[in-house]
Amino acid sequence: MGPLEGIKVIDFTQVVAGPVGTMLLAELGAEVTKVEYPGIGDITRSSGFSKGGLNSAVLNCNRGKRSIQINLKESAGREIALNLIRDADVVVQSMRPGKISDLGLDYEAIRDINPSVIYVSLSGYGQDGPYAGRAVYDPVLQAQCGYVSLQVNPEIPFPDLMRTAIIDKAVAWEIALSITSALYAREKGRGGQALDIAMVDVAISFLWPDGGMAETLLDEDAETGTHLSRLMNITETKDGHIVYFAVTDNQIKGLYQSLGNPQWFDDPRFSTREARHAGNNNEILGSLIADAFRTFDTAQIAQNLHENSVPCGEVIAIKNIHEDPQVLHNKTFFEWNHQTAGKVRTPRHATLFSKSQLSNLSNAPLLNEHADEILFELGLSESDREELRRNGIVP
Repeated sequence: MGPLEGIKVIDFTQVVAGPVGTMLLAELGAEVTKVEYPGIGDITRSSGFSKGGLNSAVLNCNRGKRSIQINLKESAGREIALNLIRDADVVVQSMRPGKISDLGLDYEAIRDINPSVIYVSLSGYGQDGPYAGRAVYDPVLQAQCGYVSLQVNPEIPFPDLMRTAIIDKAVAWEIALSITSALYAREKGRGGQALDIAMVDVAISFLWPDGGMAETLLDEDAETGTHLSRLMNITETKDGHIVYFAVTDNQIKGLYQSLGNPQWFDDPRFSTREARHAGNNNEILGSLIADAFRTFDTAQIAQNLHENSVPCGEVIAIKNIHEDPQVLHNKTFFEWNHQTAGKVRTPRHATLFSKSQLSNLSNAPLLNEHADEILFELGLSESDREELRRNGIVP
């Protein structure tokens, strides 16, 4: 039984951040109902990599949920939404600021019928302010919040994006963390509350522990250092690429030993951190290291580095990650069969609980799959449900 067993969540979000946040709650045992809009529903349903009316984006962001489409522009649709919310523990919405108020589903309205609700408003920039009305996606925030400026390989000095929705996923974890914290506070007698989460704030907070190192100490006499991003190395091997991270003297010595050049540590240009950063010694050393790496097969140099306690990892294609020996040992992935999409591979919830045994979520909702079931639970008769369908309130 998951630790959030019995918690009811109504999810009005789309794309990645909100849906993954509520999926994390589902993995922890919560009952999550996904409210989708007329037409295609969640816009990620229109992406590729699909089979049987379901695609991988929905599978990776919405496992363990039920789906119902509701036309919230109509009063009868809003009434259904209010009835869903009436006994919910959590509501999460990601509409443009002001839109949810126009529908009469904002926190102030919901609080009147459900004062103990945890109500999350997710936005790109905040509920007000100069950017509040702007549309935003992950790569836009990467540009604005410093991520792109840090994605510079010293050998190819041109900034780049992180080609994964890293901010969306950081926001998802923030959503899950904040909701569980608010539920705990409610359990301690502090009642329901509204949570306002702006993606821009999460993006900066998530970047700052390492990415903001050079901008943290503001006094002019603060000692300068090397930005962590400059210490990260990816290099070419004879048959691929490898990432290594050598910072301490012992790691540097291990690197030299692994590359078959232990004499470098006796070279006054390369033996100490101060020497390596003097003049153009670092550039000279970098060229020597790069040339040496290209003489090794990836597997061999990885073995050498591990034997010398130098952290490293071969660059592995996404399609091969599930075959990694440690991933297999950890049982990170599980495979299951969806009723229409066929065989599916997805990761389990990352945390292992000693007492709360989590179930692998071997399901994901087809669009509007659970509408009849949900409406029945709200007390609507077959004739009532048919009238809603005729009037376009639900498909």
